[in-house]
Parts: sequence; structure tokens; C-alpha cells
Amino acid sequence: MKINTYSSYSEMCKHVVEDIRYAINFNMFSEYFTLGLATGSTPLGIYKYMRNENWDPKKITTYNLDEYCDLPYNHPYSYEHFMEKNLFMYKQFRHSYFPTNERYDDMIQNNGGIDIQILGIGTNGHIAFNEPGSPRDSLTRKVELTENTRKDNSRFFDSIDDVPTHAYTMGIESIMRAKQIYLLASGKHKKEILEKACHGEITSDVPASFLQEHNNVEVLYCD
Repeated sequence: MKINTYSSYSEMCKHVVEDIRYAINFNMFSEYFTLGLATGSTPLGIYKYMRNENWDPKKITTYNLDEYCDLPYNHPYSYEHFMEKNLFMYKQFRHSYFPTNERYDDMIQNNGGIDIQILGIGTNGHIAFNEPGSPRDSLTRKVELTENTRKDNSRFFDSIDDVPTHAYTMGIESIMRAKQIYLLASGKHKKEILEKACHGEITSDVPASFLQEHNNVEVLYCD
């Protein structure tokens, strides 16, 4: 794993966008480009910079990591609404998809796989909604969210009671199939779990630790 520490959140996000720009402009992967997207506060800076990029979005297909169950797409707390508000209303991509069933992985692979995957990390080590205990070979599926994750995500809702109890998520194996992965973490409260994920035992107790087995991961951290 390539691990870099940045002096600011802005600098960290700019680095990722510059790498994405390079991959798109120099056609590193294929004529069409596939981008795996994450939600939450960590990637917001990336999307802010992406809005002003001049690459052709019609050559890009996006796949989001996860989506809450039982929320309509236009619900103010759905991840589809989050992406619309923060990126899609500024960039009209070729296609944009969200997981709604277990056939998501087949769709991704039939379209050439994901070229670059953006990830955040939860305070319990989850990536996407792969909570502790998620197996290495897990694929897209419906999962029950832990109390810890619902508490972390309650900042986006009126109260924790409003946070859905289940979601669809890409699995560990689904994520590991991406050609390149960027794992971002911002804030001192993420430092301990990031240390475990990058340098600790590879274990389902810390799902992000499985990324140590991927041959093209860049970890980015700022206080």
C-alpha cells in the first residue's frame, strides 16, 4: 500500500482529482472510463473539484458503493440524492448506477469493471457498508447496519432513529476487483483505525485491512 499524509484536506482531494484527470485524459484503461464513488463527508472535497474539470463526462460511467434500503431515490438522505446534489447536477455522466440487488457485480464486470474506486473508512474499519465480520469473498448484498455505523451516519439525519437499519453494499471482493483504489481518511479520529487497516493483521474484524492484499492501493490521510 502506498501511504501519503497531507497537510490539508484540500490538498489531499486535489491529488485524487489530478490522478483521475490523468487517467481519463491519457486513456490509461480504455476508451470509456469507470469510476467507483463513495458518499459521506470524506469525498465531498473530491466532488467539489470534479465539478470544474473539463473532461468529457459522457465517456464516464459511475458506480456507487452503497445505498440505503427503503429510501426513494429522491429522499433527501438517500445516497442517490447526495450524489445528485454534490456532483451529478454539475456533471452529466454516461451512466450512473447504485446497488439495488445482488446482480450489481455482474453488471459492473460485464461493463469492464471499475477503473478507479474511491473509498472512505469508518471508525470501526468498515468500507462501504461492509461491517466488521464481513468475509473477504463477499459480493454485493443487503446488510444490516451496526449501531456504530448508524450512530456515525446520524449526523446526516434528524436523529439516529431516522437512519435506515439496512443497506445494499458492494462486498469486499467487489471492491477488490477495482483496478486502482484510493482510500481517504480525514481527522484524528480516523488515525487509529487507519493504522490498523494499513499495518495491522488482515482480518474481517477490520474489513479495510483486506486492502493490504490489493496491488494498487493509495491511502491518503490528513488531520
